[in-house]
Amino acid sequence: MTDSTLNPKDKLVADLKVVMADAEELLAATAHSTGERVAELRERLQENLRNVRYRLADAEAAIRERTREMARATDHYVHEHPWKAIGVAAGIGLLVGMLIGRR
Repeated sequence: MTDSTLNPKDKLVADLKVVMADAEELLAATAHSTGERVAELRERLQENLRNVRYRLADAEAAIRERTREMARATDHYVHEHPWKAIGVAAGIGLLVGMLIGRR
């Protein structure tokens, strides 16, 4: 999936993963640095990364569950109203065909 096809929540999750990877790389690069301030900053960064990982896992689970709920609702609606669903699909197909045909 490209960035343009991601919804905002998925893009946020992807961006957070990149930030986490960069932060972990920074932690690895400064592993041999000394000083009380550096140690304190590294510890705070590690704690923040742990928190972000947990939140990211929660967000991904919520996105997956919401997607499943939407799929179930769509499936239920199509089974309850098959002719409406066929009509909507035909209408969308007609509109897309007209738009493509204009080019």
